[in-house]
Amino acid sequence: MADPASYRPRTGEIPTDPGVYRFRDPHGRVIYVGKAKNLRQRLTSYFANPATLLPKTYAMVHAAASVEWTVVGSELEALQLEYTWIKEFRPRYNLAFRDDKTYPYLAVTMGEKFPRVQVMRGERRKGTRYFGPYTAGAIRETMDTLLRVFPVRSCSAGVFRRAEQSGRPCLLGYIDKCSAPCVGRISEEDHRALAEDFCAFMGGEARRFIVQLERRMADAVADLDYETAARLRDDIIAMKKVFERNAVVLSEETDADVFAVEEDELEAAVQVFHVRGGRIRGQRGWVVEKVEEATPQEFIGHLLTQIYGEQSETDGRLPREVLVPAMPDDADEFTAWLSGLRGAKVELRVPQRGDKAALMKTVHENAVQALRLHKSRRAGDITTRSLALQELQEALELPEPPLRIESFDISHVQGTNVVASMVVVEDGLTKKSEYRRFSITGDAARDDTAAMHDVLTRRFRNYLAEREKPVEERDRGGKFAYPPNLVVVDGGQPQVTAAVRALAELGIGDEIRVVGLAKRLEEVWLPEGDFPVILPRASQGLYLLQRIRDEAHRFAITFHRQKRGKSMTASLLDEVPGLGPARKKALLTHFGSLKRLKAAGLGELTEVQGVGPALAAAVHARLNGLGDAAPAVNYATGEIIES
Repeated sequence: MADPASYRPRTGEIPTDPGVYRFRDPHGRVIYVGKAKNLRQRLTSYFANPATLLPKTYAMVHAAASVEWTVVGSELEALQLEYTWIKEFRPRYNLAFRDDKTYPYLAVTMGEKFPRVQVMRGERRKGTRYFGPYTAGAIRETMDTLLRVFPVRSCSAGVFRRAEQSGRPCLLGYIDKCSAPCVGRISEEDHRALAEDFCAFMGGEARRFIVQLERRMADAVADLDYETAARLRDDIIAMKKVFERNAVVLSEETDADVFAVEEDELEAAVQVFHVRGGRIRGQRGWVVEKVEEATPQEFIGHLLTQIYGEQSETDGRLPREVLVPAMPDDADEFTAWLSGLRGAKVELRVPQRGDKAALMKTVHENAVQALRLHKSRRAGDITTRSLALQELQEALELPEPPLRIESFDISHVQGTNVVASMVVVEDGLTKKSEYRRFSITGDAARDDTAAMHDVLTRRFRNYLAEREKPVEERDRGGKFAYPPNLVVVDGGQPQVTAAVRALAELGIGDEIRVVGLAKRLEEVWLPEGDFPVILPRASQGLYLLQRIRDEAHRFAITFHRQKRGKSMTASLLDEVPGLGPARKKALLTHFGSLKRLKAAGLGELTEVQGVGPALAAAVHARLNGLGDAAPAVNYATGEIIES
């Protein structure tokens, strides 16, 4: 760990203007981003007396190797730049508001030719309208109820294409819960208008649609069209069922997000109720580990920046009011920023009395319960992970706990389709965004040790290339930008020796520790020992190594099966002279399957654009076993497949 005094800037060098600052580790990776009204005052607080800092802030300043800053013109610019850099660099020591559960949203993909209604989780996508969040049961019931009134497409792309090719809609089209744009029952423009009405209803305009249907029902009754009136009556009942599901808590013109926070010295839980049209339309929660000592006002500022910064990149609609338990320090800048995101005025305030203050108490009670539940669930997990890393540090005689571990595994079948995997674990948790896959060919594929040597060489050659770049070019990092504290290979001493040799040839053999985990007795092999290290069977360190090894094996074998499946199948169409990829795709699209293509006559084949009589005859002959076509071959083994 670095001494903060070794990179502390001189006080006179730090400007007193507002700005944004970044702490970097020895590899140039940004590990913390912050903003300040007065850069000199804020940065000197990190170095004045590190012993008085919070534990995580203390760890951050000792993990860093440098600090830099950027002066901006106003506090609003600092707010925007801070959010941009946090999103770009994902600093490990910044507040990260993680959902305490994965909430489902009702989404309408307005960016598609034929918009689709579906339930979605995870990150938001451009061109998609989101409504919610809801509970899993409520969202399915809401979607099923509204599709009878607004029969928007809800099928997947595959189902939609098959219906287009067959000319028959799916079951939802037959029971009038889909307008069936796949078979032309509704035009593209009318279907989009239907999707817009669906979004308007979910956006709070339910009363308008209910009134319209009631008028149409009255007209149908006046015309003695009782069948239409009955159908409209059922639609009105369905709409009211969805509309009245949420309890009215505020006046109907109220659109607001109500936030509340419960915190202790280490963590904080945030809850928000989304109120639209006076009704609670959804609830969401986050739990965050506190990095630095922040006032309630500063914490609310971080919260608003991240939550609404993410929404600004989607079609999510901001409300007219944002109710918070404490006003951020830069309230005017936040109000201007939120108003700019919404495209209309947003009021940011703290409710003092009345129904809104009472609702905030309810939201706060939810935050209290969420933090209590989070701690009861996570306490054991955090303790276990810390214990596992400590045990590995002691057993493997590492200078510090292995906060980043990379594990490698080789997968093949009798030397064919050789592949390798790399999985990454940081702070005891898998980091799937940094998993990597390798295809291995040539001499490197002759055995496991050669393959392991090849993979480690390729991985760390990329790391060295990144390390040679100037720091400013390493901001976004590459695929292999940062080295691990520990490399785990699947196997015993031969695999460890191959991995160590690869690192030594690159000149970094002394920088990175390598161990192997053999499956037979779960022995840990070290490079310098003739005998393995035997960890206790109940050791948390051994459990962690086993989980990493098994994850690397799963990831490798999944890739191997994909690659093997592609090489095992040789399409009959591949052997037709003059048939390129475009015409091959046109044939399969026109007929829908190889079976239907094989049954087609010469006349039907020539109906496909770009297929003339000669090419049609060649295709027909190949598919029906005529002519001198080459036999089918299993490219994995070279075996000729008898027909």
